Parts: sequence; C-alpha cells; structure tokens
Amino acid sequence: MSSSRRRPGWPALRLRFGGWLLAAFLLAGLGSVCADWDFALILQTAEKRYGPLGPAKGRIEAWNQMLQGERNQPEREQLNAVNRFFNQQLSFQDDTRIWQQIDYWATPEESLIKGAGDCEDYALAKYFSLRQLGVPSEKLRITYVKALTQNQAHMVLTFYSSPTADPLVLDNLIGEIRPASQRKDLLPVYAFNAEGLYLPGANGGKRSSDSKKLSRWQDVLKKMQAEGFAVGDG
Repeated sequence: MSSSRRRPGWPALRLRFGGWLLAAFLLAGLGSVCADWDFALILQTAEKRYGPLGPAKGRIEAWNQMLQGERNQPEREQLNAVNRFFNQQLSFQDDTRIWQQIDYWATPEESLIKGAGDCEDYALAKYFSLRQLGVPSEKLRITYVKALTQNQAHMVLTFYSSPTADPLVLDNLIGEIRPASQRKDLLPVYAFNAEGLYLPGANGGKRSSDSKKLSRWQDVLKKMQAEGFAVGDG
C-alpha cells in the first residue's frame, strides 16, 4: 500500500502484540464514569490547555449535542450514534503524523481538536462516550485484533449484550456495526475492560488476569480529568 492511500489500522505487523500483551497484564482498574460533563467548562479549559480551538470547537460542541440527544435512547441506538459520530468526525492518520510519536493514546478531546486519530483513538473515544451514556464497563471491551486484509495490528471497541453474547464490533475500518461472527477479516488477540484481561475463545473468551496497571490507559484518564471530564477510573 502506498503511504497516500493507507487503509486505517495500526501501522506495522511487526505488531507489537507481544509488548501489548505484557502491558495488558499491568492493566489498572477502570472504575466507572458517573458525573455529567460540563462542556462549557470543558471548552474554557481546552482553550487554556491547547490554545484557540478554531473549527475544533464545533466538533466538541457537536460531540456534546450527540451525547445529549442519545442520553435516554436504547443501547443499540447509542452504539450506532457514537460509532457514526467518530467515524465521520475523525480522519485516520498515524500517530507519527499527528503527534510525531510512534504510539500515542489521545483523549477524545485531543482527537476532536486534531480532527484525526488512529485506531486506538477511535476505540477510546467510542468507549468513553458510551460509558458517559451509561453503558456498563463490563459490556465494553477495548479489543486488539489482527486486521487480516490489511495484514496489520488494529484496535476496535466491542460490545457484549451479555457475557457470552456474540459481540458487536465498532470499527473505523467500516461504518456498519456487525457481529464479530461476521467479521472474518479480524482475528482477536486479546481485550480488556474494567474487569480484567481476556483472551479469545468461546463464551466471551477466557478472563486471564485481574485488572492491574496499564500506564497508557492511566495517562489517558489523567489527561481527561485535567481537561475537565469526570471519568473516575474509567
């Protein structure tokens, strides 16, 4: 693939899976998102932290409007709205282009300010949005996969209506939310949520570890709290 027409995904199938797997065993407890977000204060804080927002202000305001509109909707409608919003608002770019770093986990606000992100940024933004809408953390897993068509490492958000359900996949590769059983192009590697680390397998996979400490995740939580988002432990 040429650099000008890269398909969304993580940049190398040097994969870093081994490093990710080791890091995931250090995953911290994610807790729960509770309080409403004060977007007037959040915008003020964003301008102090990041400077004039320009068009990004409209993207952040649109995020707030989407969340308000989906507040009391059924979970499937919330999934559709959140997935559609970030797939439309963000363009895929590598971390090296956006942040001049090999691997950077951006907050949803950082991604909306840039108007861009890579696959983990999409997954994180969707995760925090659904948590803010009241979806329990045990129904959501941030999932590392191998995207077989692109031969690349990739990250998606998965939603489990029950612990043993066929999960729904929220992805930036395609706009439609599909059950994992219909995503033959994705090979799961492992996933994590507030309850622990999961390895792929039947009936929701095998929980292989309790939640410990994942430094990049903790960094995202700290940044979001500094931005004015009441995220607790996630």
